[in-house]
Amino acid sequence: MAPPFLEKIMPLSPLDKKRLRRIGHHLKPVLLSGDKGLSDAFLEELAARLEDHELIKVKVNAPTRDERARMIEAMCEHSGAEQVQRVGNIALLYRAAAKPNPKLSNILRADEG
Repeated sequence: MAPPFLEKIMPLSPLDKKRLRRIGHHLKPVLLSGDKGLSDAFLEELAARLEDHELIKVKVNAPTRDERARMIEAMCEHSGAEQVQRVGNIALLYRAAAKPNPKLSNILRADEG
């Protein structure tokens, strides 16, 4: 049986993406991809941060735009996340948590405020 985040989910609507961009605007990148690319440790940390925060920014260090796009696509494919937005080398990724933590989830904290 596949982990819950790898099950096929409905894509985000434009209205959902707009809401997530608003929430993610003030977030700082929580992960930085280095020269080694997408290592197993990086991908594990990505999955853990998505489970904790649901909506995160990732800074992708790649020399070309195409390489950044491929890396972000690979991150989304591996983690089951969806790219909400990409500006330059910063990607905003979203994946609903199985059990959101109200103290860590950027989505739940934004809904409270």
